Amino acid sequence: MASMPTSENPTRLEGSYIAEGVEIQEARNTCLLFSTKEQDSGALAEMLKIFKKHNVNLVHIESRSSLRIPGYEFFVECDGKSIGLGKAIEELRDQCSYFNVISRDYKDNLSAVPWFPRRIRDLDRFANQILSYGAELDSDHPGFTDPVYRERRKHFADIAYNYKYGQPLPHVEYTKEEIATWGIIFRELTKLYKTHACKEFNHVFPLLVDNCGFREDNIPQLEDISRFLKDCTGFTLRPVAGLLSSRDFLAGLAFRVFHSTQYIRHPSKPMYTPEPDVCHELLGHVPLFADPDFAQFSQEIGLASLGAPEEYIEKLATIYWYTVEYGMCRQDGHLKAYGAGLLSSFGELEYCLTDKPEHREFDPEITGTTKYVITEFQKIYYVAESFESAKIKTMQFANTIPRPFGVRYNAYTESIEVLDSKKQINNLMKNIETEFQILQNAVNKLKV
Repeated sequence: MASMPTSENPTRLEGSYIAEGVEIQEARNTCLLFSTKEQDSGALAEMLKIFKKHNVNLVHIESRSSLRIPGYEFFVECDGKSIGLGKAIEELRDQCSYFNVISRDYKDNLSAVPWFPRRIRDLDRFANQILSYGAELDSDHPGFTDPVYRERRKHFADIAYNYKYGQPLPHVEYTKEEIATWGIIFRELTKLYKTHACKEFNHVFPLLVDNCGFREDNIPQLEDISRFLKDCTGFTLRPVAGLLSSRDFLAGLAFRVFHSTQYIRHPSKPMYTPEPDVCHELLGHVPLFADPDFAQFSQEIGLASLGAPEEYIEKLATIYWYTVEYGMCRQDGHLKAYGAGLLSSFGELEYCLTDKPEHREFDPEITGTTKYVITEFQKIYYVAESFESAKIKTMQFANTIPRPFGVRYNAYTESIEVLDSKKQINNLMKNIETEFQILQNAVNKLKV
């Protein structure tokens, strides 16, 4: 968003970042998913001999029942630094009935699919590949010359850096000064919400006040909010130490996981922050994740990103920018804001509803290629008729992404299903038919 006294600047989707203390090669491991032609008990052992023959180190081995063919399939993570990996892959292909390469080094291996998490716990693997850790602030940051603030930022970053999936979300004891900063922002923004925010936001916000401690004198805890969102839509929060790459951040949305900061902006400029802080996350993003239509729309952007080529990641990140961050909608003939960047910025929330900026109809094909600014208020806002229409348009855009499979989120196992076989799709169709029968029976009972 804009770099001015009354604006935010959530540049979350910029760049590809590696945090200090993380080996770059750790993110470049190659994952292989395959089924052997022979399904006897020694099949995996024979395959492992190929890795040994070519001196390929294995980081992880996993077997599972296959959804593609009768029998089993194997998931093997290989050390990306193994020189003989290419030759091992060539030999393996000839002996497998199904074979798929998933790699961080996909740019150098055109046959590979860009790596993406398959299980929700896989988010641990990229959660700390971030920019600007702790006290590492730019020279123009309001807190750059404040050693106390920098140490506090490092404290928050350390908390997030050490978090792993399944652990309770870290509770933070905010200082009086931090709560005072939050209070200033909370008071100013809540003056505008009833007249400027969309009706879905205004429906949820009082529930956050009642259930999650959203008050002028209290900064809510991620654990309380995450529990509330889980009950509403299945969305959860996860602490993050800094900015993630576009690909990694969007992948989290596919699991209905939102990576949230916990630190707060510098008190010298309470109405400005050069990066997303807890005010931006909790006042801007959180409320609408409790809305079913908006939650599904956000997840569809995440699902579309999984395994997508880099140029489409850029388009999806831009779509995210103009919707989840800066989106507007039309309700009862009036423009309303639903983007988090607007709902967490007093100045731009006022500005976006004026006739100064240009308002265009949301079209993913066009929106995804529109340049945006991060140093001032937006010159263009894209307007959706509803979250439902935005979701449908986004799904249609996702169908144009060139990848040799479809994806589906399985909420029961909290995992991504890669749909690339007729058997999988037939089984899914049967499940859909069963669900449709349940709905049809319910409708018939209502007619009685």
